[in-house]
Amino acid sequence: MPKKLNQLEATAICGNDISSSCLYVSALAIVYAGQYAWISLLMVAIVLFFFRRIYGEVVGALPLNGGAYNALLNTTKKSTASLAASLTVLSYMATAVISASEAVKYAYSVWPIIPIIPVTIGLLMLFMGLVILGIGESSKVAIAIFLFHLVSLTLLCGFSFIFLFENGTEILFSNFSTPVKGGIVTALFLGFSAAMLGISGFESSANYVEEQDKGVFPKTLRNMWIVVTVFNPLIAFLALCIIPISTVVDNQDALLSIMGKTASGNWLSLLIGIDAALVLSGAVLTSFVGVGGLMKRMALDRILPEVLLKKTKKESNYLIFVLFFGLCVSILLITQGDLAKLAGVYTIAFLSVMILFGIGNLLLKVNRSRLPRPERSSWFGLFIGVFAVTAAIVGNVILNPQYLAIFMEYLIPTLAVVFFMLYRTSIFRIFLKILDYVFPDRNTLFKRLNSIIKQAITNVNKQQFVYFTNHDDVAVLNKVLLYISENESTKRVKIVTVLDDGETIAKNLKKDIETLDRAYPLINVQFIIESGVFGPEKIQELSKRWHIPTNFMFIASPGHKFPYKIQELGEVRLII
Repeated sequence: MPKKLNQLEATAICGNDISSSCLYVSALAIVYAGQYAWISLLMVAIVLFFFRRIYGEVVGALPLNGGAYNALLNTTKKSTASLAASLTVLSYMATAVISASEAVKYAYSVWPIIPIIPVTIGLLMLFMGLVILGIGESSKVAIAIFLFHLVSLTLLCGFSFIFLFENGTEILFSNFSTPVKGGIVTALFLGFSAAMLGISGFESSANYVEEQDKGVFPKTLRNMWIVVTVFNPLIAFLALCIIPISTVVDNQDALLSIMGKTASGNWLSLLIGIDAALVLSGAVLTSFVGVGGLMKRMALDRILPEVLLKKTKKESNYLIFVLFFGLCVSILLITQGDLAKLAGVYTIAFLSVMILFGIGNLLLKVNRSRLPRPERSSWFGLFIGVFAVTAAIVGNVILNPQYLAIFMEYLIPTLAVVFFMLYRTSIFRIFLKILDYVFPDRNTLFKRLNSIIKQAITNVNKQQFVYFTNHDDVAVLNKVLLYISENESTKRVKIVTVLDDGETIAKNLKKDIETLDRAYPLINVQFIIESGVFGPEKIQELSKRWHIPTNFMFIASPGHKFPYKIQELGEVRLII
């Protein structure tokens, strides 16, 4: 069994992404909110506090890889979940390319002879190799980068305080007396919208929760929140204490290096430059690890091609990482590392994912109220969190309206691929009708293409699905078959009841299933009585015997008396 990540390892992987935000978000907030930037960043920290509970409830109830996709897959339609998956993949692609490109640019500022684009591709390839070797090996690299980053930030803040005490508060009072454009409320809103970039990466931990030790996930959320709450507002405040706002605006791409040079000279500026290159590289690693867990889940659910599930001896899905590397390189070459274009994808994608996670939490509360969970978000916190992130998207569109168009340019092709996989049998049937029209003479080419397409439809439809129950509620069983017919491509469904010694079948179950079999003529409904005890061992036994993956097995939401946690059942899905 692969080694599970402990608290430090899991936190380091996602922490590098979210903590790298301080390299640009403090300057960004100052550009839009001026001397009130630190308040905007504290507002972001408050929103993130609410999202700690939101993520904690959803992933605590459904501790499976996939993040927002997993939350929506188990609470609503598969197509809605697929939208969340597409947005998350886009977010990871933009994160990886931005982080790799910026890391190389920081390195270029220290060593200005390196070619930026080739070295960026090399950096992406390096982390692809690391994750293919295994998450345990890559986590060691993440820990080293994360700890070095925290030490560097602590030194920067410490020397900035020393500079402030030695040189007085003249710059601070000067900055705070500068009028802000549009007034305080507008400044705070625009600063808040821009500063929401500082929490990108918070969603990452949910995408590799299955690789984490028991109880680690909520600690990663807490640790990320502490880092963001302490460093982002503090660095913005200290920048206002030692550097004029006009200088911050002119040097927003390298504010922390300027702070280091001002506070303690070239050595600290160089240290911050090295740290920036390293931690941004760590954010690339986060993208690879997060997208690995997500795309594996998507492939298991037949939203991506199943060939991506091929593994190395170390249980790594190497084709997923190779594909992701290829996509990242293509975006890098198309945009030439243009930050404006990449940020358009990045900002809207990850904020949209957070909204969808909030919607997943709402649906979990309503549709899966019986499902046990270790913690619950409040309704107030849920609505505040979703409203705040929605406002941030609006604010970012106001700040950069061109970002929305760029975002759609990347989203539409991504959705095209995912929704083709989701509805491919219907699309194949349309192809058959087109063939009939194009080849009325039924020549050799027609026969060959017709045979290939029909075989493809058969291969998709032959996948069997299983629903476990011993309740004779025909309305519930109808919902199950309706869900399967609307969300899955199949012709065969097994409805299974597992009976231990002394247990009896529900009174009208068999009769209800026969009725539904007639009501759904396109689906062959098979009723099976299986002896034994329903639980993880029985699920694995049936999965091996029938060659049906556990993610194609469904149950209704278990109550508090259910003896197993949902993650113990493998990847069994909740559909009622």
